[in-house]
Amino acid sequence: CRCRAQAVDCSGQRLAAVPPELPLDTGNLSLAHNRIARIPPGYLACYGELRVLDLRNNSLAELPAGLFAAAGRLAQLDLSYNNFSHVAADAFAEARALRRLDLSHNPGLRRVHPHAFRGLAQLRDLDLSHGALGALSLEALEALPALVSLQIGGNPWVCGCTMEPLLKWLRSRVQRCSSDSQVAECRAPPEVAGAPLFSLTEESFKACHLTLTLDDYLFIAFVGFVVSIASVATNFLLGITANCCHRWSKASEDEEI
Repeated sequence: CRCRAQAVDCSGQRLAAVPPELPLDTGNLSLAHNRIARIPPGYLACYGELRVLDLRNNSLAELPAGLFAAAGRLAQLDLSYNNFSHVAADAFAEARALRRLDLSHNPGLRRVHPHAFRGLAQLRDLDLSHGALGALSLEALEALPALVSLQIGGNPWVCGCTMEPLLKWLRSRVQRCSSDSQVAECRAPPEVAGAPLFSLTEESFKACHLTLTLDDYLFIAFVGFVVSIASVATNFLLGITANCCHRWSKASEDEEI
């Protein structure tokens, strides 16, 4: 690794594991472009001055619990280009000073827990682009009062009725979503496939708010009653017909005898 002032650069060294010892005053640590698949629990416990941690382009699928317990000054965390499939509840809760979080280009990232970003009151920039997200809980974003930039393009969004609350929140709270609108597209349902996510309006979700009136319920009940009576009558007629056929067949046999 290359050390300069408080910056430690271990990027591009084909490391299969994190380096065991670093200067205690490390403020900027780059472990990018390696083969790291696991970070030991408590690895950052001695590096209370750490402000920037770059773990992009590794083989990480999860982070150990309590990893950021001593990282009270961590402001930037880059986890892009890894193998995360989900973001667990309270995954970054101890990194309360975090201002930028990059989870982009995790091709298997399908789920973000509603409490994944709880505790990140200072987070301003969140990148969830180019993953496999079809939906995102509004509760996860409501935990980020300082959020001003959100990147979500490149995901296979399912733009059904459940997407409406999220879109309303994005329009009212996020200031720079327009920069991401060209690559954020709906994958389903078929009628909106390929449409930019932010092109959907309240009219797009009009069918989600259709409600039945009393007349509608009465009509449905009447139709159900009529269908039931018709079914009973049909079964009755079929029964009579079958009985007549049976008697006729039996009478024919008696005549032959």
